[in-house]
Amino acid sequence: MVQDARSINRTLVLTELLRQRPTTRSRIAKSTGISATTVSRIVDGLKDDGVVHDISDRQTARRGRPAILVDVVPELGYVAGVDIGATTTRTVIADLVGKTVARFDAPTPAEASAQDLGEWAVAQAEAAAGPLWDRVTHLAFGVPGAVGAGQSAITNAPNLRQVEDEMFLAALHRAAGRPISVDNDANYALVGEQKRGAARQAPTAAMLTIGTGLGVALAIDGRIIRGRRGLVGEYGYLPVGPLGTRLEHLITGPNLTRYAQERGIELRSPAELFSARPGPDLAGLRAQFDQALLVALTAVIVSNEPAVIVLGGGIAHSLGPHLTDYEAALERNLQVRTPLQVAELGDFSGATGAAITAVQRAYSALGVRDEDITALPR
Repeated sequence: MVQDARSINRTLVLTELLRQRPTTRSRIAKSTGISATTVSRIVDGLKDDGVVHDISDRQTARRGRPAILVDVVPELGYVAGVDIGATTTRTVIADLVGKTVARFDAPTPAEASAQDLGEWAVAQAEAAAGPLWDRVTHLAFGVPGAVGAGQSAITNAPNLRQVEDEMFLAALHRAAGRPISVDNDANYALVGEQKRGAARQAPTAAMLTIGTGLGVALAIDGRIIRGRRGLVGEYGYLPVGPLGTRLEHLITGPNLTRYAQERGIELRSPAELFSARPGPDLAGLRAQFDQALLVALTAVIVSNEPAVIVLGGGIAHSLGPHLTDYEAALERNLQVRTPLQVAELGDFSGATGAAITAVQRAYSALGVRDEDITALPR
């Protein structure tokens, strides 16, 4: 019982330090209700373990000893977040407080075998980390597919089928040689935008990524909604077009290009659809895209009523000037105004969110409770 109380107090002190960092022993004692003596003993123990350190002396307004600020040691460990896209893979290396220390991107070897792709993804993290690789304690990998509970199976990844092969996950685990997390890339992108980007003030938010594929992530009260098989948010499979055409086929880059070719329309890039003066031949294709996007956005809003929807992916870069038009169309249909924002983190939303998730796993290993993890890192 005594040991349990000590462990609980240590967890409370560490969690509060992470919430307020940097802070003082007296602030931790006040916010946790733990005695100042006990807090000091726990902080000293965390210092001995190399988890925290004193960073300055600050003279208080009251007489007496100066208050010593304490903080987590950022260099205690590092993490890697890897966003494996169908065309490009992006990697972020972060320290223990979530600060990015390196970014890296490379073309995805889309023709590689499942095993080779898994090994290559880990090699990207190692290359990005460089001399810090031996101090990377946790890795998180985003994939363009549905990840089931337990992260033991990946399905519904039409743009990178190799990740569905069990050899891919096996290769990730074997090559990493340390704890890893795997999730849908849109989920990680939403985590990134909620912690560092356009959804910072929105615990209930959504992410819509439009590029090679269509990805949707939903969060309620700061927690990503996943489902038993990871299918929550897989709106690309909705049969909304003629003869059951899937939503994804009406909105993503490769399919827009294919439709243009079938109709004999020159479309060098999907971005041309959103130019100030698109040619008359593109009007029908643009109307098709707009309708498909409104279907996707409507599905998102009626799913979790987000405070904001963040748009990411290659096509999202072109949508900025048109967001108010989409907002107005949605309001006419649903009688509610939902703000739309382009991802602030750009193409690195997913890798950043993966790195933040890896930081959270590192905190869990230090003893922070799962119910406190979503608010961290601050």
